[in-house]
Amino acid sequence: MRAAGTACGANSVAVVIPCHRAQRSDGSMGGYAYGIERKKVLRAREGVGE
Repeated sequence: MRAAGTACGANSVAVVIPCHRAQRSDGSMGGYAYGIERKKVLRAREGVGE
């Protein structure tokens, strides 16, 4: 989990490498380096639920 979080946090091309698709093991969204609102928009645009 920590490795995935670290990799997502260091991702400078977040839209190309889709770290916004990562979610917590309990199904909740978790954080996003560019803000949770942007993560929600990206996921909704792709048809991925919350």
